Amino acid sequence: MSSGLGKSIIRKRFEGKRRPTEHDTELHTTDLDDGPAWTKLQSITQQGDLEEFLHTAELAGTEFTAERMNVKIISADESTANQFLLTADEEAKLLLRHKEKRARLRVPRRPAWDHTTTAAQLHRDEREGFMAWRRDLAMLQEEEGLILTPFERNLEVWRQLWRVIERSHLIVQIVDARNPLLFRCDDVVAYVAEIDPRKRCLLLINKADMLTDRQREAWAAHFDAEGIKYLFFSAKESNERLEAERESEEAERLARDMRMHTLNDNEVDEMQRAVEEEAKQEAERLAQAAVASTAAGQADDFEARVQAVDLDDATLRTRVLTPAELVWVLMRECPQLADEHSHNKLVIGLIGYPNVGKSSTINALVGAKKVNVGAMPGKTKHFQTIHLTSNVLLCDCPGLVFPTFATTQADMVCNGVLPIDQLREFTGPSALLAARIPKVVLEAIYGIEIRTRPIEEGGSGMPTAEELLCAYAAARGLFKGGEGNPDEARAARVLLKDYVNGKLLYCHPPPSWTGDDLFNAEHYDLAALAKSTRHLVTDGGDFAVRHAASDRLNVRRAIATNNNGSSRIDALDRRFFTTGAALLAAQRSAKGQEVRQGAGFAQTRAPTAASRVNDRGEPIAADAVKAARLAGLAKTASKHHKKKKPGKQRSGQGIYEEF
Repeated sequence: MSSGLGKSIIRKRFEGKRRPTEHDTELHTTDLDDGPAWTKLQSITQQGDLEEFLHTAELAGTEFTAERMNVKIISADESTANQFLLTADEEAKLLLRHKEKRARLRVPRRPAWDHTTTAAQLHRDEREGFMAWRRDLAMLQEEEGLILTPFERNLEVWRQLWRVIERSHLIVQIVDARNPLLFRCDDVVAYVAEIDPRKRCLLLINKADMLTDRQREAWAAHFDAEGIKYLFFSAKESNERLEAERESEEAERLARDMRMHTLNDNEVDEMQRAVEEEAKQEAERLAQAAVASTAAGQADDFEARVQAVDLDDATLRTRVLTPAELVWVLMRECPQLADEHSHNKLVIGLIGYPNVGKSSTINALVGAKKVNVGAMPGKTKHFQTIHLTSNVLLCDCPGLVFPTFATTQADMVCNGVLPIDQLREFTGPSALLAARIPKVVLEAIYGIEIRTRPIEEGGSGMPTAEELLCAYAAARGLFKGGEGNPDEARAARVLLKDYVNGKLLYCHPPPSWTGDDLFNAEHYDLAALAKSTRHLVTDGGDFAVRHAASDRLNVRRAIATNNNGSSRIDALDRRFFTTGAALLAAQRSAKGQEVRQGAGFAQTRAPTAASRVNDRGEPIAADAVKAARLAGLAKTASKHHKKKKPGKQRSGQGIYEEF
């Protein structure tokens, strides 16, 4: 029956068509031109690696032959290294290729247009140019085998960049001080020059408080050699200073109100007269300032502080600027261009990555005016214009991710380019973190003990990703359900967020710098680190780490159980070679055992007579024990087992069981 059904299905399938012959059904599809007619329209949505290779070879018309004995010798160092990271030689070669291909990392251009171009034509040209730009980047990845960071693929966001560059006189790129070259786009400078050669570009290095004086000096020398205009700024310090000033003013106001409520009538009258006199003097001061104002407009307190700034180029080279000093330098560098959009004002455009502190920089500049800001700049999907002073206008562009090269996915995670909460592979970034931050610094910051494999047993001297994550997870109580092993994924997310936020500080050196360890040596100075953490204490002139979080017994057991290495071997050796109470207990236990030797084995059996006692504690003879057992068995055998009474029966039960 089954064979007839199968033949009928085949006849129905090829009804009115030619059935495939034996030649048409060969499995080696690379030997065929197009295949039979009945396989041309088959949908292919997923392919394995071998199927994809054969299909690509068929489309390209390529012939290939298999080669045997292609043996690759893997050394011990390669087998133990993290497969998601590059070696030093591989990274150096890849960085050299990045330098050669950097000219192909371009930003999409807005197509040329004039008053005769319609809106539909302009949108069509923009879409075509944008698709050509994306196609060129895809070819760069496929042909050259290079890794690009995730870049902006929405055309509307790039349109906002075009409008900001067209309207601004000075374009300011805001970058992260820990890795400025990663967040800087070289092609923006070329694009600004194409639009108007009179416009200028400037690099604002935010989070400069994370750099030491020596590190700022090294980066200043690099930017001077490359001919790049730059400034150092810290939005975090500026906002903290503004917040402290606001809190001080609020405390003074509250203290004044408390004095008003605790004074008598005469003292209240005197206090009111003093407040009125102070207000009168403030009004006279503002009136005098209004008379002395220039034609540019009335200057408030912030503008007065800006105009009072006077810094030379030598001071600006490595100085971390305040908001007033930053505005003064921007006004000096911004060219005065007359157009229909500026209204005789200096228009300064701010662009940058979403996570470099662009919004914090704008809030620091706007908040310095002592004016309440309703909406935080940079939170909209379109550019904003913010009136900073009477003659300065800020043009804020939405956060934009430019295409740039990356060595590995782990490097992008550590630089904050990829979101940590969506991370799946955490061993690569964690290994990179463990290699950059010294072991003693990690232990001092978190108060943990990282147990590493000794060098004589194959260790490298630095903690691996597993050793770091297990130590932190066990110390913080992060365990998985079931077996209770340390949750390395949760520990990796916490540590990587601390790295991105700057709690675990690592700054990349300039390309001309040699020796990465020396560049961050001041950050890892134990004397300075002891002032910021309670886990690093002095011990006879030297510094020692208190492993407060790892000294608990359950933490030590979890680390020893999970880590494969010397910890488990040491524990086994201690149990085997131990002497003292454990050995004496074993000897006492052996004395109470009867050992009977056999052919190749030994059988231990506890004495039965000595272990049987009556209710008064007196030993019972072996015959008495045997007689008691027989009596108990006879008593048990004389019991009558009655049949179990039937319980309640469900209605209908047993009636339909036979059916």
